[in-house]
Amino acid sequence: MLNSVHRKGRLSAGRLAVAIGTAALALGLATARADEITGAGSTWVYPLVIKWAVAYQHKTGTQINYQGIGSGGGIAQINAGTVAFGASDMPLTPAYLRKHHLIQFPTAIAGEDLVMNIPGIRPGELILSGPVVAKIYLHEIAKWNDPRIQALNPHVKLPNLDIAVVHRSDGSGTTFTFTNYLSKVSPEWKKRIGANTVVAWPTGLGGKGNEGVAAYVQRIRGAIGYVEYAYILENHMTYARMYNREHRLVSPSLAGFQAAASHVDFTKAHDFYVILTDQPGPTTWPISGCTWQILRTNAPKAKNEKVVKFFSWGFEHGQSMARSIAFGPLPPPTVRAIQAYWMKHLGI
Repeated sequence: MLNSVHRKGRLSAGRLAVAIGTAALALGLATARADEITGAGSTWVYPLVIKWAVAYQHKTGTQINYQGIGSGGGIAQINAGTVAFGASDMPLTPAYLRKHHLIQFPTAIAGEDLVMNIPGIRPGELILSGPVVAKIYLHEIAKWNDPRIQALNPHVKLPNLDIAVVHRSDGSGTTFTFTNYLSKVSPEWKKRIGANTVVAWPTGLGGKGNEGVAAYVQRIRGAIGYVEYAYILENHMTYARMYNREHRLVSPSLAGFQAAASHVDFTKAHDFYVILTDQPGPTTWPISGCTWQILRTNAPKAKNEKVVKFFSWGFEHGQSMARSIAFGPLPPPTVRAIQAYWMKHLGI
């Protein structure tokens, strides 16, 4: 179940951080000064970057201008060199990185879940499975009282209500994580749709960013969508429990995301390229993921140094802030591997 502490005082600070961060963004990327760092990309990691940015500016005077425009936009902007760092929830392949003079490193572990707007259904009451979710998004299940959903929820009275599917409209690492998971649990999804930041959705309404999907689900009766866990906490949304790879019923939680990450070794992965969906383990949350920061190897060294200094500060001083909004800290060996990676590729 959702931690009541997260629902109260800690998230009020998160709202303040987002408000301050949004005001800072009004200055625009083009007006960056020497004491500013510009970044863009993942809306998944936006709450964490902004939370760190506010504290970092208070500590150092350096302002972080970060725009949550989606992972696809972050990749495009760092490729164009218009930002100092891009953020993506889909890791880039080592071959792509080399071709485009880029490097990437992980930031924090997190996860996403299905949220819905069903009259009378409380948070955590509805149970779903990966194959059933795939059929919903393939439009093969179109009613909430469909026997396949009802079989997972024998003690819940589900309404004869149309399911309104909501998905991302922008290039999204959250979409990559979600569709990567569906491709692992549904051969039909893998064959027909596949996994990417943008896919050919068979049905549904598109929302921009995690916040756009959350807003549509909250407004539309019968809606279902996928969002990052911090948005569920912030908006007090009705979320699903799910069966994981071990067929254990689990709720979304920081512990579940970290359990997924425990089955991969970032330190041995080339360019930190790992996928966290559908990992084994009885407590693992099945739709877990990570956000990567992307830098240009041919950017001015001073620019990269400022980015590295900011994320080094986050790794060292921002972990309690990360936990407060359910982002899992990277283990010390991974942070040391990132520091060695910076030195190897950037000389920093």
